[in-house]
Amino acid sequence: MESQVRGGTRWKRFAVVMVPSVAATACIGVALAQGALAASFSVSGQSFKVSADYIHGEGFSQYGAIDAGKTLDGKDAIHPVAVSAFSDARIQNMCQSVVTPGIPFLGSVSLQLTAGKSNDEDKQVSAKNLYIDVEDLAAEKAVFSDMNIGVAASSLKNPPMKGGKEQSYPNGFGQSADKVDLYKVKQTAWATTAGTFTLPGLSMKLYSGVKECY
Repeated sequence: MESQVRGGTRWKRFAVVMVPSVAATACIGVALAQGALAASFSVSGQSFKVSADYIHGEGFSQYGAIDAGKTLDGKDAIHPVAVSAFSDARIQNMCQSVVTPGIPFLGSVSLQLTAGKSNDEDKQVSAKNLYIDVEDLAAEKAVFSDMNIGVAASSLKNPPMKGGKEQSYPNGFGQSADKVDLYKVKQTAWATTAGTFTLPGLSMKLYSGVKECY
């Protein structure tokens, strides 16, 4: 079975039924989910943007969850997310950006990271056991191979839910696919967990003002 999805979805509230969507980022972290949270760490008060020319994933699953953390001024915050997971991922021309506003005497400062700009697969970004807590995603085209929609989240196996069956919404809506290919991806995320992340040609720069990947 092969499905194609075009366009974008904004996750402003938790959706009982999700559309097929995937994403990848370069924010490296360590997390196991606990309770109803997608990430065991408290997420920051800043989401980040990531773009990529092309993403190829082997083993894909997705389910809904909640990230908890603080706003920049210290208030409690929760974020409904779609957790998109890959057993293996390869990313061409990846860019990640985050903007920190209100810095004294400077105003806004942007951090931008780029990697994997080469057309050579061996020089592209690669990741294993990658989990991305996505708020917003758009892609020109997404192709899913051997897809199953409506799977109980706790039944996802390749890869499974973070932390096993006792986290997030184990009986909630989930979906999976053997392979996925995405083109011209733009997404906003709150957190990322990865077993390994390899970033050839890594460049990280600070900019005065707002300079985002898209």
